[in-house]
Amino acid sequence: MRASRLLSILLLLQTRGRMTARELAERLEVSVRTIYRDVESLHAAGVPLYGDAGPSGGYQLLEGYRTRLTGLTADEAESMFLAGLPGPAAELGLGSVVAAAQLKLKAALPLELRDRAERIQERFHLDAPGWYRERDELPFLPAVAEAVWNQRAIEVRYRRWAPPHLVNRRLEPYGLVVKAGRWYVVARSGEQVRTYRVWQIQELHALDEGFERPAGFVLADYWLGYLREFEERLRQGQATVRLSPRGLERLGDMMTPGVVAAARESASAPDADGWVTAALPIEGAEHACSEFLRLGMDVEVLEPAELRDLMRQHAKALSAFYGR
Repeated sequence: MRASRLLSILLLLQTRGRMTARELAERLEVSVRTIYRDVESLHAAGVPLYGDAGPSGGYQLLEGYRTRLTGLTADEAESMFLAGLPGPAAELGLGSVVAAAQLKLKAALPLELRDRAERIQERFHLDAPGWYRERDELPFLPAVAEAVWNQRAIEVRYRRWAPPHLVNRRLEPYGLVVKAGRWYVVARSGEQVRTYRVWQIQELHALDEGFERPAGFVLADYWLGYLREFEERLRQGQATVRLSPRGLERLGDMMTPGVVAAARESASAPDADGWVTAALPIEGAEHACSEFLRLGMDVEVLEPAELRDLMRQHAKALSAFYGR
């Protein structure tokens, strides 16, 4: 535990430069007194580490000093090659950079860990996008990433679902998120922070205008909140349905995790034919109708009446079409 913390101090100072004892303590979740003892241990081990007192002081490694990554555990080394980075990195134009970084990492690892890392690459591959989906064409992704990195505003022509479908927006991009193989940019537009799908950007112009990220903004925290709000907005109604054993099984491949969880939690005991009755969240009657039609004869909508009528109308129309 302590050896791991000493290595963490070295790597933090190596990558971040000067840090105070309090900053190190907060990052490593220990007391400042513990950091003082660790720094003394590093001094005793011959690490060229020095500290300055005062408001602008802190600990810093002697310029040019670098530590080799011999302190990595087997699990840590293996995780570096299971990160799923090659696909997204290639879309950012950084595929060769990631490959070079992995080569350097392997070169710095002890022989045993190097062999384990190579076996990981040989035996495991992460393909993030879902089935039956082609990758988005992303001609503007590198430009968006550059704007995120350099904190530069961009002007985009953006295609959205609601009319007017094409709009112009000035964005201050805070970060990029890739989910299920699809890229999203989190950006301020006017007074609001919103989420935009990079694939929907039709034109992009980089602006010679910088911006300041808001203090305390954490991309991961924003994204979790966005997902919760999205799920709440998306599922504002409820439908009561009967599902065959096959229909209940197919939900996992065709519906969102929230719908699947609701089905499992609300499902009644199976009847004589194995069918269950469940209450499922829905966005609206039209959207729910298109979703349930994908289940065919494995679902029967009981309520609401509007949705049941829509299902009946579509079934009649399909029967008439194929009965010609």
